Amino acid sequence: MRLPRFEYLEPKKIGNALDYLKTYGDSCRILGGGTDLLVRMKQRLCQPAYLLSLKSLGVLEGIRQGNGEVVIGARTSLAAVSASPFVREELPALHQAMESIGAPSIQRHRGTIGGNLCQDTRCLFYNQSAFWRSGKAPCHKAGGQTCYARQDSDRCHSTFQSDGATALSVLDAKVAIVGSKGKRKIPLPDLYSTVGEHPLTLEPDEILTDIHIPIPQAGSSSAYKRLSFRSAVDYPIVSVAVFVRTEKAVIREARIAVGAMGRAPLILLQAAGKLNGKSVTDAQAMDDAVGQCMDLASAFAVDNVGATVDYRSRMVSVLARRAFEEALAEIQ
Repeated sequence: MRLPRFEYLEPKKIGNALDYLKTYGDSCRILGGGTDLLVRMKQRLCQPAYLLSLKSLGVLEGIRQGNGEVVIGARTSLAAVSASPFVREELPALHQAMESIGAPSIQRHRGTIGGNLCQDTRCLFYNQSAFWRSGKAPCHKAGGQTCYARQDSDRCHSTFQSDGATALSVLDAKVAIVGSKGKRKIPLPDLYSTVGEHPLTLEPDEILTDIHIPIPQAGSSSAYKRLSFRSAVDYPIVSVAVFVRTEKAVIREARIAVGAMGRAPLILLQAAGKLNGKSVTDAQAMDDAVGQCMDLASAFAVDNVGATVDYRSRMVSVLARRAFEEALAEIQ
């Protein structure tokens, strides 16, 4: 499939990029690595008149530390993030998530962490060729009035399948955004609208520039687990990230995030709270926590990624247990 016609823009400075976005508005799309956007353009799911490439904006690349946090530029490659010794040792959930995305060639040459966070939601009934879709009435995401994933629904039930967003959700990350009205920094969950048709809260004239992650305290660790049909290339059909902080063999803080089950990463506060104050060897507390994961996650999922809701919901508990066991073993 060929790309539709468009005009290519490659600004050298952030200010020039913002001018382009302000001028062209919704007719312009930001191009990072293109692993998500270019495929959607070939499928005629997205046909912008202008593509604004971030290729020449070196200021958006790199990993640096300071003031109790690590800052990752949005254009930093997936391979560079996963290869960072600091990320590998202090942020294992992020390291594992970056390694799981696509193939090595995509991680090194195309995929960026910012692009992974800003990818579109997906659905088996939407992410198809124009010819395939021509045999059906348009769904909500395509401007229609129906949802093929959940019949008679008045909204889109596409699924957000970013590995990076799920991992960063338990790491208390924030994202820095710059636009024509200035700069702002928001918690990562606030980047997502939970609206399938428009999953991001970014304005048309805004660019995600950096990801800010607090450096974990001593006695902390994290882990990320995912399930997909193939070990490489495929998007996850379910994923789980956990963070845990212990003190004297007691869990003082736990976080759980579930990906590929809804229109945004699901932060499971109630399930994670069951572990607070429990011994690291309390098997019953762990059973209660991961069991709660399954109950909460199933309410948001639909059959639109190639596997049933029942199977994916049960696997949430399995992956959560494996992730916690790995994180606690790393601390010990």
